[in-house]
Amino acid sequence: MKSELKIKAIENGTVIDHITANKSLHILKILGLPDGKVKNVTVAMNVSSSETGRKDIVKIENREIDHQELNQIALIAPKATINIIRDYEVIKKDKIILPEEITSIIKCTNAKCITNYVSEPITSKFNVIETQPSVLRCHYCGKLIKHEDIEKQFE
Repeated sequence: MKSELKIKAIENGTVIDHITANKSLHILKILGLPDGKVKNVTVAMNVSSSETGRKDIVKIENREIDHQELNQIALIAPKATINIIRDYEVIKKDKIILPEEITSIIKCTNAKCITNYVSEPITSKFNVIETQPSVLRCHYCGKLIKHEDIEKQFE
């Protein structure tokens, strides 16, 4: 007899699906979870996916993620989808789209970049060069930041 693992549906909140396998813990860190305010967070890691082979899923009850958080998630899981749930129904479903410009989410890896000087409170700004995998260019010093370097900042 074939057994099946079921994850409980949520009444209200956000479901992040199609997360790159084994990246859900990075997503939880980006979202500041667990934070003591959100009571139920469900994480399914490295589960079968007909589209990608393996994926992670995160369900967050009673919280809808904002635009800034979407941009951060896009850096880690560019193929993820976001489902907003209300009264057990999906009211909005979006694929994450990495914006053309990323501001204040990550730091430039160039130690000599003006954004890394304490005496110069300048917000980091990057132009997206490639989306999959992500490659960013610092607006100030021109340094290319590769996907691996981006991921390290969320560990």
